[in-house]
Amino acid sequence: MAERKKITLPDLFKKMNDGVPITMITCYDYAMAYLVEKAGIDMVLTGDSLGMTMLGYEGTLPVTMDDMMRHTAAVRRGSPPSWLIGDMPYMSYQPSDETAVRNAGRFMAETGCDSVKLEGGRQMASRVKAIADAGIPVMGHLGLTPQSVSALGGFKVQGKGAEQAARIVEDAKILEEAGAFSILFEMIPDRVQKLITERAHIPIISLGSGPHAHGQLLIFHDMFGLYPRFTPKMAKVFGKAGEVILDGLKQYVAEVQEHQFPQPENWFGIKDDQLAELEKLVASE
Repeated sequence: MAERKKITLPDLFKKMNDGVPITMITCYDYAMAYLVEKAGIDMVLTGDSLGMTMLGYEGTLPVTMDDMMRHTAAVRRGSPPSWLIGDMPYMSYQPSDETAVRNAGRFMAETGCDSVKLEGGRQMASRVKAIADAGIPVMGHLGLTPQSVSALGGFKVQGKGAEQAARIVEDAKILEEAGAFSILFEMIPDRVQKLITERAHIPIISLGSGPHAHGQLLIFHDMFGLYPRFTPKMAKVFGKAGEVILDGLKQYVAEVQEHQFPQPENWFGIKDDQLAELEKLVASE
């Protein structure tokens, strides 16, 4: 397969304007990113959800900048042409505009990503503006924002009531005006998403928020049954890779225990004359 041309912001806006759906996926390491690249996905997010999927935490809050740097750089190596977004972890941007710009710059310099993402609406508008003014493309994230899940009352749909939905609609406008190049909406009602998309002048991405967006996002581990604790409703399982891997591991254990593995094709030998010489050398010691 021929190598893809590098995805750029104009490419994403052209898709939006032409009505061509944007594909986006969250993945965390080189091997997954390599497959994502072969599939031709437009946008790749190295999400702080790696705290759960890769590191085994209960949530995203323990994830550090160093965690994000390592994984984002690995994804970049696996998918050089995609538009790569580094997810800013908890407290890497909340304290101040200066902190936000410094850490966003670290993402760009150390990982080779194309942009960063942060959570929050109007209260984060100054952070978005500061990062964008520094020349770093920044994506917003509204609806269910996992870093604020305690304040939101848990992992549940946001914007089901008119007043809360109106606030999300207004937050989207505020983030766009602050300079966000795109906004991800997680778990808001589909018709609220439709209203926002119709008013937006930047690419709108849906995660569990219905079809009325410029693009869709899924998490790699959810898509292929690789996260053992649960599969969220918003995910579609495109393949049960977790079951395939588990079956393979069980077969491995059985074959080792039954002396069926390894076979001659799985090991390396030594020539007879060299073995004889080795035995002489060992015997002389």
